[in-house]
Amino acid sequence: MRLLIALILPWLTFFTIGRPFAGIFCLILQITLIGWIPAAIWAVYALSQYKTDRKIAKALGQR
Repeated sequence: MRLLIALILPWLTFFTIGRPFAGIFCLILQITLIGWIPAAIWAVYALSQYKTDRKIAKALGQR
């Protein structure tokens, strides 16, 4: 679901993963039509990093 949000509303993705300042900056970038594609790419990348960080934290927490 977050991946779909990252493609349609990239700025909202940052708010769902707890990065509001990046979300505001992404919204400013997304306002321009040309900036929509870089904003979507950035949101998908940030989402993948968020998932990786959660997996690492879960693995280290179980030790």
